[in-house]
Amino acid sequence: MKNRNAEQHQPSRDETAGNRDMSQRFQTGGVTMISAGHGIHDTYTAFLPPLLPLFISSLSLSKAQAGLLTVFTQAPSLLNPVIGHWADTSHHRRWIFFAPAVTAASMSLLGEAGSYGMLTLLLLISGLSTAAFHAVGPVIAGRLSGRYLGKGMSFWMFGGELGRALGPIIVVTAIRVVSLDGVPWLMVLGVIASVILFIRVQEGDAHIPNRPQAFSWRQAIRQMRPVMVPVVGLIVIRAFMFASLTIFLPVFLTEEGESLWLAGTALTIVQTAGAMGAFMGGTLSDRLGRRSVLFVGILVTPLLLFVFLGAGGWIRFLLLSAMGLMLISTTPVIMAVVQENFPDNRALASGTYLCLSFSIRSAIIVVVGALGDWLGLRLAFIISSVIMLLGLPLVFLLPKDPARVMVGEKRWRIWSPPDV
Repeated sequence: MKNRNAEQHQPSRDETAGNRDMSQRFQTGGVTMISAGHGIHDTYTAFLPPLLPLFISSLSLSKAQAGLLTVFTQAPSLLNPVIGHWADTSHHRRWIFFAPAVTAASMSLLGEAGSYGMLTLLLLISGLSTAAFHAVGPVIAGRLSGRYLGKGMSFWMFGGELGRALGPIIVVTAIRVVSLDGVPWLMVLGVIASVILFIRVQEGDAHIPNRPQAFSWRQAIRQMRPVMVPVVGLIVIRAFMFASLTIFLPVFLTEEGESLWLAGTALTIVQTAGAMGAFMGGTLSDRLGRRSVLFVGILVTPLLLFVFLGAGGWIRFLLLSAMGLMLISTTPVIMAVVQENFPDNRALASGTYLCLSFSIRSAIIVVVGALGDWLGLRLAFIISSVIMLLGLPLVFLLPKDPARVMVGEKRWRIWSPPDV
């Protein structure tokens, strides 16, 4: 009787899982909850860039050494495919909701580190919790998004970008008000967020239906290769711009005579605009097509940076807003491309993408830092812009997307860049 019941239930779980995922409604409450947790978590990961000028000064670091600190936060992302494969096959995913507490504690204690080695240890701990949260969190959000996967990734990325926008201004304001010694108290919000997520997000919400293909690691990796090759190229060209705008921007501005507080505020402007771009990018890609949104974002962002480097005064803040919006609007689109092309191994695909993204970005941060030491950050920013423009043809190598989304009783079919 037990086997017979298992046979009766198995088809409804496996054979129809893909159709059910794509046709279910957008569950606003669940997506908002996990996205809010993402926002709180990433608030703490944004503490490092505005603190880099202090570490450079107090520990006598080069820009390359400062950039290397970011690598330590990204290094655990190499485990993302393993975490993703575990998520495809495990029923204990709610434990990743303790990641905001761990990240909050380690990042809030950075100011207490008296040596480069202690900074490294704290950043590695933060990187491990960040890797776990980012490997599983977007897959849960995607599952709760039904056929509106781009919209779900926009919610997820909006939370993260909003957190990264608030992080710099929060930490520099805390330093200004209570000094560096008061920063550890900021970890309280992360602890509270973890407790709420663990209690409120039910096991069913965190459940990612297992499929037979999810257990085939090698087969899944082979299937990912045609899509991941152009995705890796896009990761590389975007990483140069991300390093310039989200890591070394405070250093660049302080070198040009701006205060640490204003430099941190500029980073907040970039990330705030990026939050809006993240919210818009994935949602628009559901209608306009993934490749169309990527094409515009990758074309416009470097052009705006060229103008920024030649501008001065308040116009720079407008340009920072535009750059943040255009650059980060592409992130949820790529995440949607990865997940929708591998519906049977979403967590593994997402984990693989994040592993590649974080590890490549970490290496390029060091490269941009070294270029800044050698040629100056202004020229390093120009090189980053040129590289992004040269990588624009990679968009055409992604799977063609007819951009079909039901709106009422109408089905939108909108242009996307042609195959080459």
